Amino acid sequence: MKNLGIGTGRRKTSVARVYIKDGNGKITINGKELVQYFPQGEHAIMVRQPLMVTASENKFDILINVYGGGIHGQAGACRHGLARALCQIDQANYASLRANGYLTRDSRMVERKKYGQRGARRRFQFSKR
Repeated sequence: MKNLGIGTGRRKTSVARVYIKDGNGKITINGKELVQYFPQGEHAIMVRQPLMVTASENKFDILINVYGGGIHGQAGACRHGLARALCQIDQANYASLRANGYLTRDSRMVERKKYGQRGARRRFQFSKR
């Protein structure tokens, strides 16, 4: 079956590649069902949000390959990639996805550790004597 839309989503250090095909609403992430991969309901709902906004929950089958980061970052990356792919299918979806903030890449990442310090900003304990 031919891919209707392809989108790449990113969040923190996670990257998700999303492929949309015609179907009946089945979402597969790394070879597992959505509820198996994201057992916490909050993350599963997060992934489905772009579909709810565009009223296309049972129109497409979605295949997602996601790697890197933690569970929350991966859910955010899936949402971002899915929104981008839905825009590719139909430009009419763009306005509603943009208004809900699903097309904006959340650029917040962990700040790197600096040399001579214990962490990114935390310094070693100062000793006067």
